[in-house]
Amino acid sequence: MRTNIIRNERMAISYDTVNGWTVVEIDGDVDAHTSPLVREAVIKLVDEGHRHFVLDLSFVSFLDSMGLGVLVAVTKRIREHDGSLRIASASGRIVRVFDISGLREAYEIHPSPEEATRHAPSLGSLAHWPHPSS
Repeated sequence: MRTNIIRNERMAISYDTVNGWTVVEIDGDVDAHTSPLVREAVIKLVDEGHRHFVLDLSFVSFLDSMGLGVLVAVTKRIREHDGSLRIASASGRIVRVFDISGLREAYEIHPSPEEATRHAPSLGSLAHWPHPSS
């Protein structure tokens, strides 16, 4: 059952739990104006005990450097709690932002939330973040 965290004129953020993963669906541009909402939502979930996340970017058409910075910040927060993070359904435009920033190899990017949640999470998957595992 999908639960709304934030819903306003700029953005909607909701989550569901699938196979041990907290799938956070973001609907709206992730930019200087909205990225604090993403941070707030994920940190709220971490504080509630969620540890393993899939960020579903299916409905994100724009991600700027502030948005990418927030993703890095929440990744660090999740890592501090021995959690894990995957990105799902990022458009080619969004993946390009990860490429340009040099962070493409630091994240597991999956074509869909279903693919990202196919296997249950394992502890310590961010232990070597931001360096890709070999």
